[in-house]
Amino acid sequence: MPKLELSDPITLRLPADVLRDIEQVGQALDRTRSWVMVRALKLYLASEGRDVLAIIEGRRQIAAGQSHDMDDVLREIEAIVEGRVA
Repeated sequence: MPKLELSDPITLRLPADVLRDIEQVGQALDRTRSWVMVRALKLYLASEGRDVLAIIEGRRQIAAGQSHDMDDVLREIEAIVEGRVA
């Protein structure tokens, strides 16, 4: 497996109970705290974080004029459904 490119170390303050849970999970899995935290962050980014990134991208597209007026889209759909457009 290729070696991952890592960032510089970062400082992170956690609530004590969260750190305790991270350490317990790490000990149970014979993994480091960093491994547990990276896995948790990846899961967050794959769900809620993905939604935030999609919103950011959508706003960028709108600002760049890469969007369609919803009323125009609905009129096109209605025309298709009514058989006026192939």
